[in-house]
Amino acid sequence: MLQNLIATALLALGLAGGALAQAKPAAEPAPAPAVVAPAAVPGVQSANIFEIRPDASTDPNYANQTNGERARVQPGNNAPMWRQVGGGVTGYSSLPRSQAPEAGNLIQPFVQYPGSRFTTAGEAWRQVRNNWIIPFGAALLAIVALALAILFFAKGPMGREHPESGRTIERFTPFERAAHWSNAFAFCALAVSGIVMAYGKFFLLPIIGSTLFGWLTFALKNLHNFTGPLFAVSLLFIVVIFIKDNIASIADFIWLSRAGGMLGNQEVPSHRFNAGEKGMFWWGVTIPGLIVVGSGLVLDKLIPGFGALRSEMQIAQMIHAVAALWMVALIAGHIYMGTVGVRGAYKAMKTGHVTEGWAKEHHELWYDDVKAGKIPAQRSTQPVPATGPTVRV
Repeated sequence: MLQNLIATALLALGLAGGALAQAKPAAEPAPAPAVVAPAAVPGVQSANIFEIRPDASTDPNYANQTNGERARVQPGNNAPMWRQVGGGVTGYSSLPRSQAPEAGNLIQPFVQYPGSRFTTAGEAWRQVRNNWIIPFGAALLAIVALALAILFFAKGPMGREHPESGRTIERFTPFERAAHWSNAFAFCALAVSGIVMAYGKFFLLPIIGSTLFGWLTFALKNLHNFTGPLFAVSLLFIVVIFIKDNIASIADFIWLSRAGGMLGNQEVPSHRFNAGEKGMFWWGVTIPGLIVVGSGLVLDKLIPGFGALRSEMQIAQMIHAVAALWMVALIAGHIYMGTVGVRGAYKAMKTGHVTEGWAKEHHELWYDDVKAGKIPAQRSTQPVPATGPTVRV
């Protein structure tokens, strides 16, 4: 009986608790945090230039904006601004002018170089190089090559053969020959590398392909840069050593009036160097050589105050190319005369000595001065080379 009463009481309590639970209102869920829209950023917004489209702005009338409206929405993306850029107007740049004097200038202003139209400086330089320097330089080199070929087949090696008699005259000292060959090596390296860089795309690129041509021009460009100082230093030695013997004299005008004996079979008397050799010294080596060296130093930015501006580099490049092509054309004639054009000329620079017969035939006035004791026959302490049988040079 007691047990039944306890069970009934527990059941009643359970039913009452369930009723209270159903009567209690359910708790409301916590409100979600509000999403704050990003505030609009006034002014110019950064963007990837490759992702900008005509509808880059949220303005539905973006495509119909005037230049004034566009300047407020996207400064720099309007026609007047780009007309100013094309006209050479210099804008703002945070880079210091001492390090980047043209940092705020995208397109150079209008100029007119000799042979170009009145246009931007970069385009004017391109016109001068591609329309004048490259084609006319190639024509000059071709004319020189043709003239030397005609001279060789028309006259052949000039001068007589002179047997080794045992009596020789020192024409070039070891120091003079060292300066000459150093300058000759540097010049040949610069000439070959320069010609390949200027004309290689016309005659080498179609044959060897772009990959090999790219590596070749890269190597030659470095050879060009590192050989330049050797050429500059050896050129100064050449000028200092030989300038005293390359001053014009009355005999030179007589030599020129007779065309150096080219029209006949008799050489015109001359001193150590004839008028043709003196002309080569001044107009083929010294003057253009100094111009090439000076412009090359500007291109390498090795002269303080020069080479920082594009216009300076363009002018220096045009001067460098013209002087170099002129020098190559004239020295090609010098190489011809010093190797196959005149018998015994190469041997004179190789050994430093010539026979008395050769000196009398080609430089009679110099030979007379040597025989008169005005000029020593042996100017260095190097022993005279041993004589041998007749050598055909």
